[in-house]
Amino acid sequence: MKKWLSLLLLLVAIALPDLASAAPATPQEINMPHVYITFGILIVAGVLFFTEWLPLAVTSILVPCALSTFGVITVKEAWISFGDTSILTIVGLFMLGEATFATGFAQRVATSIINKAGKSETRLLVFSILLIAFMSAFLNNAGVTAITLPMIISIARKAHLSPSRILLPTAYAASFGGCISLVGQAPSMVANGILAKMAPEWGQFAFFEFAWYGLPLTIVGAILFMLFPKLLVPPAREDTAELKDVEVPDGGIRMWIAGGIYFFVIIAMATGLVPLTSAAMLGAMLCIITRCMSLKQAQAGIDWTTVWLFAGMLSMSFAMNKSGAAKLIADFVVSYFQDPYVLFCMLLLITAILTNIMSNTATTAIMVPLVIPIALGLNLSPLPFVMGIAMNAAACFMTPIATPSNTLVMKPGNYSFGDYVRYGLPWQIVAYALSLAIIPTVWPFQP
Repeated sequence: MKKWLSLLLLLVAIALPDLASAAPATPQEINMPHVYITFGILIVAGVLFFTEWLPLAVTSILVPCALSTFGVITVKEAWISFGDTSILTIVGLFMLGEATFATGFAQRVATSIINKAGKSETRLLVFSILLIAFMSAFLNNAGVTAITLPMIISIARKAHLSPSRILLPTAYAASFGGCISLVGQAPSMVANGILAKMAPEWGQFAFFEFAWYGLPLTIVGAILFMLFPKLLVPPAREDTAELKDVEVPDGGIRMWIAGGIYFFVIIAMATGLVPLTSAAMLGAMLCIITRCMSLKQAQAGIDWTTVWLFAGMLSMSFAMNKSGAAKLIADFVVSYFQDPYVLFCMLLLITAILTNIMSNTATTAIMVPLVIPIALGLNLSPLPFVMGIAMNAAACFMTPIATPSNTLVMKPGNYSFGDYVRYGLPWQIVAYALSLAIIPTVWPFQP
């Protein structure tokens, strides 16, 4: 794995001069010294993530330090992501999840699920995948992962399975299901908004129009997990292989209060009654106010490694955009490919790569504004390009920093960075192949 990584990073370094010379001259948007610095920091971070010479959180924190020190982004841009709403949402949901454990609600639900699904690993896996995918079609997939994480862990323990056998597949399932509707993934909403502004004559995608792609992806995902668990499911980790039954606290009335707050948060997220971040934080605070958990328990329930990892790497999104590195790559590809289908394939491939090293929302925000003028300039429909970019940005599996869902399961599942590459690559290929087969058929290139 490390040999392949080294070869990939070497090819990127060799290709940078060619990218600079082949791309159209846009000095106002592309700052080549900053591009080199950005790619250099990204390569070093990639090596450190894969080798884990430093703790992952430390590597992630060093990224905004380096980017701001070298002047690629400002100090404010480097650290503003630590107050990002997605980070605060994760924090709130971590605390809410702790309340479901502290009162015994998660364990009670897990017991009920096992009584229905049995203790067969395959049935539990498929059941969990379909449940998470269904919820992610109506809720933000990161929120679904965070809010169900305690329950999935408890399900695994009750069935005497290692959580590592289930957590990564369910994180991937959250991405599958998030592609079914407009609200399931942030990239879908971002792409739809940009399309409405830049090409209003083409309209917007309907709420469930994304299901043309997301539903087949979910069905194929569940089937493949069921047929090939040995290839697609991570092995049990040594430190969690021998699991004991978790003692269920006698929560009494507080258990039902925590359950009620839990479902209130789900409904609030689904209906938009309360903004996502506010709903998560409100739910956590209500659990403290009603004595479902103490403040100390709430703070202990936050996985700070996850928070630092995701927040630190969000700064790379600012750097890729501000330096012009993302635009440089896109312009390079467009200058060489004019055939609509070939161009479509290359743009989606770039998106799939970028979304695994950047925020999927940032990848969408960078790529969609670039591709709409290109499509319109070639007298092509922008719809297949926008849909393709949104779905390939959302379906990202190969790194723990690609989506919050991937990040959330890393520590509980005891996964390494390499695990994401090994088990995520097949799904990246499946998602990409389905895009090429489905999207141009449903949304043709020619108007």
